[in-house]
Amino acid sequence: MTRVRYGARTEAEITEARASSSRLPDIWSTGVAAVWESDPDAVAAVLPPPLKPTERPLVRANISKVDLPGYPLGAGSVAVAALHDGREGWYPLVMPMTHERALIGGREVFGEPKKLGEVIVERDGLVVRAVLARHGIAFVEVRGAVDGPLPLPEPAEKLDFYFKFLPAVDGHGFDADPVLIHCTRNERIRKLEKITGDVVLRESMFDPVADLPVRRVVEITIGEKTTDQKGRVAERVSAQALLPYIHQRYDDPQQILDGPPAGSAR
Repeated sequence: MTRVRYGARTEAEITEARASSSRLPDIWSTGVAAVWESDPDAVAAVLPPPLKPTERPLVRANISKVDLPGYPLGAGSVAVAALHDGREGWYPLVMPMTHERALIGGREVFGEPKKLGEVIVERDGLVVRAVLARHGIAFVEVRGAVDGPLPLPEPAEKLDFYFKFLPAVDGHGFDADPVLIHCTRNERIRKLEKITGDVVLRESMFDPVADLPVRRVVEITIGEKTTDQKGRVAERVSAQALLPYIHQRYDDPQQILDGPPAGSAR
């Protein structure tokens, strides 16, 4: 009988798959990063407990292209500065990805708020343009001109916060208590340049980052970096406290209740 591909994998195949993922070479991306000061009340409003605002109401947009062999990828995020258990990090609100493969692992393993979208990074000489778009709306656009090289920073550890949860089958709450994830990234940068430019936020009902206005641009850079990441469950969180924020994960919160009508193929 031929191999049934939906059948169980052998222990050897599972072991090899794990070993292969641990042997991945460094993957370098070229990306634009923009940080701005926003309205402190708006930043505080998007943070589910137990996350708290930091002293500065910062918002960061990362817009990158990754030249994976045969699999070019666009990856982006919009995140706000946050504090948990005495540690400062970033809480991403939306993470557009251009391919499903990059989306699935992040959402299911780490609880990352990834969605399929368009990610553009263009450079023509000194002129740079970077865009995050979904549903035909470029809801973040960073544009400017390269203003010279910057000193390369030392390798650094960065922290992101995610909430991992599974909506309940009956449509009320969650199937289990949500967890807060600390995702630690070790980042190395081999090229970094300053950009003089601006950040444009456009209205989108699906990705309302325009609610985090640009009060003052702190910095815009373009660079080449590589990162690895690992996550851990920091704590279990109150389902009741998180429930008002889960719409951040979906274009339409009702879609988690969508399913085939009775009697249809499943």
